[in-house]
Amino acid sequence: MAVPTIPSALRLPTVLLRQGIALRAERDDDTPFLMALFATTRAQELALLDWDAARKQLFLAHQFTAQRHHYRHALEGCQFHVIERRGDPIGRICLQERASERHIVDILLLPDETGKGIGTGLLRAILADAARQGKSVGLDVEKSNPARRLYRRLGFVQTGDSGFRVRMERRATVG
Repeated sequence: MAVPTIPSALRLPTVLLRQGIALRAERDDDTPFLMALFATTRAQELALLDWDAARKQLFLAHQFTAQRHHYRHALEGCQFHVIERRGDPIGRICLQERASERHIVDILLLPDETGKGIGTGLLRAILADAARQGKSVGLDVEKSNPARRLYRRLGFVQTGDSGFRVRMERRATVG
């Protein structure tokens, strides 16, 4: 299976380039990092369970594998990237190209890397690239995710509600 590349027009803002931020296509040897990154998303939830470490690790491995399989086999046109700072992995982003939309399937940074403008810069780059192509940008986000505030600041509006998650979109600008 060919690995989709980063959209050629996706230009990271200077503020991120100065910090050594770069995107590259995921590789097989990224799996341990991606698994650890995924685990950070479930840490609070797992802290509430009376499970031993081995059971928690088995659960995380199962959930990670299921998500990874779904992203790769159920979502056509998906691109998988690792976000790096000076060559060290600090996050991931999964983008899906659709006819009239760039869909952000997942964007995730290590907890120590949040709040530093990296996510904002990446989102702005994605929005700018999509605008050049006349595409909207969409995503689905858990209702409890504090990133919803950032998405609203960047012009995303809620267009759907599935109960646990909401659909948000920033429509393509004409002109």
